[in-house]
Amino acid sequence: MTNNDLPEMDDGVAAAAFRRLVAHLRHRKDAQNVDLMGLAGFCRNCLADWVAEASAEQGKPIDRETAREMVYGMPYSDWKANQPPATPEQLALMEESVARNKGT
Repeated sequence: MTNNDLPEMDDGVAAAAFRRLVAHLRHRKDAQNVDLMGLAGFCRNCLADWVAEASAEQGKPIDRETAREMVYGMPYSDWKANQPPATPEQLALMEESVARNKGT
C-alpha cells in the first residue's frame, strides 16, 4: 500500500494520532521491537526511519539517531541497553512477518 492508496486525512488529525502512537509505545516499554515486528511488521525503528524520511521529503532533514530519540524518548543506546535479547522464536516470527511487507 502506498500513501496514495490511503483515504484523505487531515494533517493535524494524522499528526495527533501519530503522537499518541509514539506516546503509547514510549509507555509500553515491555512491548519489544522484535515482538512488534513479529506481529505487525514494523517497530519503533521503522517509525523513526519514516520520521527521518518524511523530514527529508519536507525539506527539513533529520538524521536517523535524532529520529530514534524522538520516537523512543531517549537515546537509542539507552533503550537497547535495557532490552532483553530476542529469542530464536521471536526472530523467526519477525522474519515471517517482515516477508509479508513486500510492496508496502
